[in-house]
Amino acid sequence: MYRLSRVLLAVIILVVTLSMLMFVLENQQLVALSFLGWTAPRFPISIFILSALLVGMLVGPLIRI
Repeated sequence: MYRLSRVLLAVIILVVTLSMLMFVLENQQLVALSFLGWTAPRFPISIFILSALLVGMLVGPLIRI
């Protein structure tokens, strides 16, 4: 049972990694993000979306309802 769970975890990690790679490769359009008068340099849209995802994953568990 332990070995099956390790294989399943490895498959899930592989699928998530490949999904993120496909997302980054498909979203290479350069955009400049503007917020409250501040404009970020032009980066691929995937960088902004993945950074927002990572910040949400780090901050989300800290907020308790």
